[in-house]
Amino acid sequence: MQTRNKFFDDMSQIMTNAMGVAQGAKDEAENAMKGLMDRWLADRDFVTREEFDAVRAMAQKAREENEALKARLDKLDAK
Repeated sequence: MQTRNKFFDDMSQIMTNAMGVAQGAKDEAENAMKGLMDRWLADRDFVTREEFDAVRAMAQKAREENEALKARLDKLDAK
């Protein structure tokens, strides 16, 4: 017959609870750091990747339109 030692049961429970508390503290620290970084980046007026890509696409379209207009002007000048 196997007997259970109350001391080891209690220690096991304490260690399990301590791991849960440590995990919770880790999650809180990660969330706090993420919030801090988000605020810091927002204060620096950095653009998001989506904003950058949108402006880049607009610039590419404007460049293509300018080239087409230049070609039309060159064609009119040739006449």
